[in-house]
Amino acid sequence: MPAPDTQEKKLPVAPLKIAYLEGSRPIAKQVNSSLVKMRRALAAHDKTALSVAGYVEPTYLISTKLTRYGTGEGRAVINESVRGADLYIVADVMNYSVTYKVVGRVNHMSPDNHFQDLKRIISAANGKAHRISVIMPFLYESRQHKRSGRESLDAAIALRELQNYGVSEIITFDAHDPRVRNAIPLRGFDNFMPTYQFLRALLKCAPDLDFGSSHFMVISPDEGALNRAVYFSNVLGADIGMFYKRRDYSRIVDGKNPIVAHEFLGDSVEGKDCVIIDDMISSGGSMLDVCRQIRERGAKRVFICTTFGLFTDGFDKFDKYYEEGFFTKLITTNLCYRPPELLKKPYYETANMYKYLASIINTLNHNDSMDNVRSTTRKIQKMIDKIGSGKPLFDEGAELERH
Repeated sequence: MPAPDTQEKKLPVAPLKIAYLEGSRPIAKQVNSSLVKMRRALAAHDKTALSVAGYVEPTYLISTKLTRYGTGEGRAVINESVRGADLYIVADVMNYSVTYKVVGRVNHMSPDNHFQDLKRIISAANGKAHRISVIMPFLYESRQHKRSGRESLDAAIALRELQNYGVSEIITFDAHDPRVRNAIPLRGFDNFMPTYQFLRALLKCAPDLDFGSSHFMVISPDEGALNRAVYFSNVLGADIGMFYKRRDYSRIVDGKNPIVAHEFLGDSVEGKDCVIIDDMISSGGSMLDVCRQIRERGAKRVFICTTFGLFTDGFDKFDKYYEEGFFTKLITTNLCYRPPELLKKPYYETANMYKYLASIINTLNHNDSMDNVRSTTRKIQKMIDKIGSGKPLFDEGAELERH
């Protein structure tokens, strides 16, 4: 979080309000709770500088209602005024647990359904908000971000739609390809990384980790994740390795060319703790194959760090690979829906992002520089220094949030 004196110098652009989609309530509630605590602390630090009406509130959440007609068509209603507000809409487009009925049949909400509801809430604001920002942790259609033939360009089209609806800022995390922001060059697009939170979670579940190059290695599961792995390895001073995928381009299975094999580039992993870092787990097949290959090459322990755990094929394969010792811990953020079943797994740990997201919102509401919250290198370095000095990393009795 930025230093209090940084934000005391800038007044909020407008009163802060937070709306959320159906299924995004858990994220919005936790972020709101962090914001309330944060602003009370800031106001207590300097009561005169922050004596702005509406600055310290018991809640910043507003009441909305999303309903469906029997045909499946939707409608959004905002139950209180947002005139002149700095409105933030939280949209977890990957929450498939939300259901609705179409002609009496139960359907699960798809990302397409959530995106339509997002546009409905923006429309319900009716142009009265001072500014509208969308918090979409998993960027809608981010995997369809480039065109290589006669195919749709969904990510760019979705961003253009939000621009046309009057959205000023889009906040996302670990975008599959951040260059998709080029579709809306005149709008704000902020992409944040959970590197610091991954490191905290790693050290919570494995405090004996040694980041020396002879004991530790960061692994990129493919060429697309290399930038993430390079940053993580650089701030830790660790070695890096990379797998690349050999695909069968003569066939398409489930919308993609199937992977034939994973080939490894890098130093030996024998006897080392390895961290595989990526933006998402979909079915998990390729990630688990990388785990298996690393262990078969003699790695000591394997940790998986991925921003979004989608688990589209369930957990059976993960349970089996964990029981066979192919990986030690699986860490994801709490930025998208996680089934209750996942939270009970012995191998699962959470990288808690709620306080970080609250800090991002607070910084934007003050029109402060996002560099204050984007770069976590200094915080990571402080943590590494604590390891070197033998000081305790976390408050006594503190536990990693699992829910």
